[in-house]
Amino acid sequence: MKFVVSIILTGLLAYVLGLFTTMPWWSFLVSSFVVATAIHQKPGLAFMSGFLGVFILWISLAYLKDVVNGHILSVKVAQILPLGGSYITLILVTGVVGGLVSGFAALTASFLRKG
Repeated sequence: MKFVVSIILTGLLAYVLGLFTTMPWWSFLVSSFVVATAIHQKPGLAFMSGFLGVFILWISLAYLKDVVNGHILSVKVAQILPLGGSYITLILVTGVVGGLVSGFAALTASFLRKG
């Protein structure tokens, strides 16, 4: 239960920080760190909850923004990057990058709380 709650809180807090503040793009690290500090879990679970919270948030937001403009920009960016022009792969890569950064922030908080 703590795992699911931490995933939801991480995603929700990251969304709120991105939407209602003027903090930089990496402000979601604060949400991952705070949630992993508040909800104590083993380091592996803390990493996964931080990863999944932001991964789900970022792929959802990227897909919603991408559908609105008819995949025009994402296809062009995917052609520049070695992704074969696949906008779905670009969205997944976006989610993985955000998820990894968030997961490492949650992992750091878990290790700091452990000590």
